[in-house]
Amino acid sequence: MLYVALRILLYEKLRSFIALLGIVFAVSLIFAQMGIYLGLMETSSVVIDHTPGDIWVTSKNCKNFDFSQPIPEYLHYQVLSTEGIQWAENLIITWGVIKQAEGGSEQVEIVGFNPDTGIGGPWKMKVGDIRALKNGNFAIVDESAMKRLGRISVGDYRDILWRRVKVVGISKGVKSFTTAPLIFTSYHFAQRLVSWIGPDNTVFVIAKVSPGFSVNEVIQDLKKRLKGVDIYSKKAFSRKTRFYWTMETGVGFSFLLTILISFLIGALIVGQTIYNSTLEHIKEFGTLKALGASNFDIYQIIFSQAIINALLGYLISLVFTMLSVQFYEMLGMVMVMRNWVNILVLLLTLTMCLSSAFVSVRRVRKIDPAILFKD
Repeated sequence: MLYVALRILLYEKLRSFIALLGIVFAVSLIFAQMGIYLGLMETSSVVIDHTPGDIWVTSKNCKNFDFSQPIPEYLHYQVLSTEGIQWAENLIITWGVIKQAEGGSEQVEIVGFNPDTGIGGPWKMKVGDIRALKNGNFAIVDESAMKRLGRISVGDYRDILWRRVKVVGISKGVKSFTTAPLIFTSYHFAQRLVSWIGPDNTVFVIAKVSPGFSVNEVIQDLKKRLKGVDIYSKKAFSRKTRFYWTMETGVGFSFLLTILISFLIGALIVGQTIYNSTLEHIKEFGTLKALGASNFDIYQIIFSQAIINALLGYLISLVFTMLSVQFYEMLGMVMVMRNWVNILVLLLTLTMCLSSAFVSVRRVRKIDPAILFKD
């Protein structure tokens, strides 16, 4: 029956080609929407995911990584003195303004960390060393920021919050979900630079649990000791940040709606094509029934057409998507491909095509072999 289905598709080349184009368009759009969404979510929690440590202490009711409020710096010592804590580090995340070389200004996200440990700082350097941030008004700029800030080189000076700052390094791979460029400085300079943080405050305390201790148990112990703050595991805080951008901003709904529309468009195109093909070959199907073929045999032909369309459309879309990843990178966007996404899209494609074939199956079920003797 697979052979018969293939022959029908090859016989109606133009119609099959149009149906295939519809599937490729729909599946490629699904791939793109899922890939871009996952890329955005990864950038929203990129610093959390790449920062060593098991526990994050944040301000009360902190919604996500980018919008936490200052907390007392002494909490760092309380965390450090808790049983089961191997080390703890302060981290500042706040917002500022950088002056452009040619005039004008851009909003930036400032990350203040300890250059001696690197906890919370850039994990990959293109030029320079994070230890160069010590003892001065120094900053590291990620290479992705140059699309907003213009060309920046090591040794350049820029004004950040009306302070002259020297660029001592260029990092890579630290893209921001908010599109505001990330600027890394030393923790103490960030305290001086951003007046509303204050000299006795931090924004996060990051802690590492000692071997042999449970992260959840240490978190419960910290919740008893620390008041007025929230305490999360690394994974939980990453999920909370992604959930915020997905649900509370409408980003997730927008992507889901586009995926749903693409799915319906593909199903309609395939369904219409197979149904028209079924109507045109109604007498041939009647002949098969007259020769003893069962409804199930006819169903196999129709579903085989759907499967062939699905697999061809999926493979072409997969290749197209793989080629598109670099193009999205050039545009400054992040598109992620994962094996589980590829499998999920394959299942969606098969579901889309097989479900659309049911309309034709219902029509075939009612075929009477006597149709051969009618005009």
